[in-house]
Amino acid sequence: MTADNEIDVKEAYQRAQKGHNNKAKLVASLKSHYNKLEDKTLFHEEFIHYLKYAMIVYKREPTVENIIEFAARFTTSFQSPSKPDEEEQEEEEEELEEDDHPFLSFIFNFLLESHKSSSHAVRFRVCQLINKLLGSMAENAQIDDDLFDRIHQAMLVRVTDKFPNVRIQAALAMTRLQQPSDPDCPTINAFMLILENDTNAEVRRAVLSCIAMSPRTLPKVLKRTRDVKENVRKLAYQVLAEKVHVLALTIAQRVSLLQQGLHDTSVAVRDVVCSHLLPAWLLRLDGNVIELLHRLDVENCVQTALDTLKAIFSNTPADELLQNKLQLDNRKLIPVDSLSCENVLYWRALCEFIKSKGDDGDEMLEQVLPDAATYSDYLYGYLRACPAFAEELFVYLKAVPVLSEEQRADFNQLELVMTKEFISQQLIHLIGCLDTNEEGGRKRVSAVLQEMLALPQTPSSLVCSLTEKLLTLIPDDHRRTQTVAEIISDVRAPIMETSQLVDENVSRRQQVQLAEVKVRILEAKHDLEECIAAQEFSRAAVLKDSITELENHRNQVIQEISEGSQASDKEIRTEKNDPETLLRCLTMCAELLKQMNIRTRVGPTISALMSSLVLPSIASAHPAVRNMAVVCLGMCTLHSKELAKTHMVLLLQIAQLDEVKIRISALRAIIDLLLLFGFQLLSESTSNQKAPPCQSPEHQEEDPLQAEEKGDVPEDTAQSILLMLSEFLDNEVSDLRTETAEGLAKLIYSGRMSSAKMLSRLVLLWYNPVTEDDTCLRHCLGVFFQLYARESRIHQEVVEESFLPTIRTLMNAPVTSPLAEVDINNVVELFVELTRPSALMKPSANTEEVCVHDYLAVRICGEMLKDPTAPEARLYAKTLSNLELSRDETVRKDLQTLVQQLVEVVRDRVCLRALEKMMYHLADSKEQAELLGATALQPVDVNADETTTDDLSKSAKRAKRSVAGQKKVSTAKGSRKPSRREESSEESDGENVPVERPSRRAKTAALEKTKLDLNPLINQEANVS
Repeated sequence: MTADNEIDVKEAYQRAQKGHNNKAKLVASLKSHYNKLEDKTLFHEEFIHYLKYAMIVYKREPTVENIIEFAARFTTSFQSPSKPDEEEQEEEEEELEEDDHPFLSFIFNFLLESHKSSSHAVRFRVCQLINKLLGSMAENAQIDDDLFDRIHQAMLVRVTDKFPNVRIQAALAMTRLQQPSDPDCPTINAFMLILENDTNAEVRRAVLSCIAMSPRTLPKVLKRTRDVKENVRKLAYQVLAEKVHVLALTIAQRVSLLQQGLHDTSVAVRDVVCSHLLPAWLLRLDGNVIELLHRLDVENCVQTALDTLKAIFSNTPADELLQNKLQLDNRKLIPVDSLSCENVLYWRALCEFIKSKGDDGDEMLEQVLPDAATYSDYLYGYLRACPAFAEELFVYLKAVPVLSEEQRADFNQLELVMTKEFISQQLIHLIGCLDTNEEGGRKRVSAVLQEMLALPQTPSSLVCSLTEKLLTLIPDDHRRTQTVAEIISDVRAPIMETSQLVDENVSRRQQVQLAEVKVRILEAKHDLEECIAAQEFSRAAVLKDSITELENHRNQVIQEISEGSQASDKEIRTEKNDPETLLRCLTMCAELLKQMNIRTRVGPTISALMSSLVLPSIASAHPAVRNMAVVCLGMCTLHSKELAKTHMVLLLQIAQLDEVKIRISALRAIIDLLLLFGFQLLSESTSNQKAPPCQSPEHQEEDPLQAEEKGDVPEDTAQSILLMLSEFLDNEVSDLRTETAEGLAKLIYSGRMSSAKMLSRLVLLWYNPVTEDDTCLRHCLGVFFQLYARESRIHQEVVEESFLPTIRTLMNAPVTSPLAEVDINNVVELFVELTRPSALMKPSANTEEVCVHDYLAVRICGEMLKDPTAPEARLYAKTLSNLELSRDETVRKDLQTLVQQLVEVVRDRVCLRALEKMMYHLADSKEQAELLGATALQPVDVNADETTTDDLSKSAKRAKRSVAGQKKVSTAKGSRKPSRREESSEESDGENVPVERPSRRAKTAALEKTKLDLNPLINQEANVS
């Protein structure tokens, strides 16, 4: 230990390079040596002198990192240790009078003077040392205010450094300089600015890891959950799980976090949400899942709540799933009085999760769900209680505009009605988890569903769910149709009892008639007695018969009078045409058509529904009824080509004239018909049909997968359809515009139409700033462009054909047009990437084959030759140098001729550099040497140090590597791709993840080879001195 106590600075640095040495002992030994010195100035200079050797090394060498760690530990060892609160209060005055340790102040002064060095390595090490010094201090450590301000100002400058690693260390160094309570804290302002604008993902991650949570910073951290980089999103969720309480977030923020996190494209991000965020929230809510659901407002975000519960169940052991958190009774049902939105949704999610396990979950499912018959009675009893609430809701909503202020404030009844309907929806969904294999239970459930659908008091919001569950119990399409048709008939024309009163005049005539009959009976009986007394038996027999007839007539009159004395009840069917009834019937019809097999023919029952229900409802005055009728008409025409041809014109008229929602429904129907039958349907619908109206099913429909011949399609009809769709793309209504773009993308991708002009319109729409907020539109088109272009070379040729029209439109856009703001370079990069031969899903094995980029190069050269002085000439020249050309000699010679002509007429130096660079790549080895010797203006090359190249294969390989190394085009609009050189300067500073894991021996050899030893430099300096 004596030798260690006598250690000097040089020896300490030499030992500190080795990782196995104990840094604490080295610090203690050097500190002992320091304390014995009377003149500490020489020690300070010597310590800094040897530290400089490490500070000029930018690479993260282990030896350098060890020295930096040792220097930070030794410097902070002079910081006074933390003391208890009582001692701190006693020594407050002494601490205020005392300054920081001289060595600590000296090191800080040296670092702050060096932070403006021109060497990025020095700036990086300065920020790293300041970060380690501040981080190694005690929690209650204090530094001089002046020093604090100097460090603060220096790090604020360094967080804007050119090199990402410097910005990372500067941001980490400012961690302890934050003041969350100060609304104008410059550190927090800088951190928020970095999160918003820094282009390097590692810098954003560093700021995320150290930023203090406050109401100001929370929105910025939440925004990073939608970052373009996976690692940033992942860390953002981790920070939120560790630093933010679930109650500190609004309901909308909680729902948004779960909705985006559980559906993130990255598996790692989804795992973080499931393994970190959700457990952290549950921990802060004492593990109460029902309480978590209450914090999510499940009535307005059902799917997000279901996904959340599924994620929780996936990480929960099976035995814990069966814990009685639902308070089920002995019938395995939740008591009606205990039903709430949260526990019924939890019940549904649990049953669906267990049901998804298949046979393994049957036993578990039996413990949380009763048999089908018991559950159907439970559901029927609850739903019968809902209609009264539904009627109250309907009446209440109608009366709201005329209520007083006090009555308007009382919305408790409205909230109760909405809760009842939500619970009913979830109970209906639970039918899908029941075991309906047993005949009795299935019949009971079916009977309950049919009865509920037939009841006029059933809320309209439940009709769709009830119909869907009913149809799942009936496998045959014919039986489905008959069942739904009967229910529709009972709903629209129910059996009603009518009461009618008898007319008083009729009753009076009946009384007179009865009196006359009685008198005649009395007279006949008197005559009968006289005949018997006179022994005229033949006449007596006749009188007896007449008396019998009169008594029968009397009894008949008496019965008529008794029936007429009270109201008579009759049962008749009365057709109802009110909007609520029509909407219920159309909803059931739409659900039936949705569940039917696409190959099922339209039978008499469906035809009767079309003629009596669907078509009359299209003329209804109520928009909701018209919209549902259009939906039914569109789905019905999918099952019959004859119906499609008949009603196509009607759908086209509705798509142009009605309300927006109804126009969208009609547009969807038109797109579906064109996808199924093709544009051939238009020719058959407009031309006279010679075939008989009744055809066999084999000839009545055409295989939707067969492509129609363009010659059979009338150009006027097809062009009118395309013109209408093209006008919809410019519509101000975003929903209509999005639906049209999606429909055109489907038609183009499926091969039903091939139009370079329409593809150009879609590209312009994708880049148009007007559609910046249309997330659905941007996402749909972004995916479509990638899939369509990579599908086949034919598709790439269509994309190539639309290149020049798109560029011309952008170049000629007036200043007032939104297209004037589009970055044309970004559009060009998109077309180049989409038409790249290597981007095909199945690239051609023949490298000599003429590719799409060859045709694109010829088009660009021809466009440049038209006007070499045009402003877009530079853009075209740059595009030529980025193309991936084939090796076909004929094509290369033709392109070389065109480029040579361009070199002769182009005068712009930037264009000439790009053209001569392309000439260099097109020429063979001999021509390259001549070109290099004869050209006064040398082409710009990334490999400028290689001035001569004798091997053509090497040049080709180098060109191929430069092409293959380019980044894939992003489907997200708004950010340009960095160049290869910029990308290398930005991302080379971050941590590189190896693609292939080397063996242990290879890693050891590589470590020894790249190890940097500072001892030779130190010894050399010592010898010189």
